[in-house]
Amino acid sequence: MVGPSLSDEDRRVASRRLKLGFVGLVGCSGGLVALAADATPVQALAAVLVGLLVGGALVAYLRWVGREWRTSHRR
Repeated sequence: MVGPSLSDEDRRVASRRLKLGFVGLVGCSGGLVALAADATPVQALAAVLVGLLVGGALVAYLRWVGREWRTSHRR
């Protein structure tokens, strides 16, 4: 039988990169929406920072939901 294609360390690195990319995407999205709404640079920076916080909260929530789902679907 064929084993997994990624080692545990590679899986952790990929997961960390995916989470950071998601948080960054949400943060940049907030800044771009603020700029599209004619925000000042300070307001756009604030929108990016708030977006990063929201992205971090979303990742934490998704981690919690995933953990709950895995424990409820174990056989």
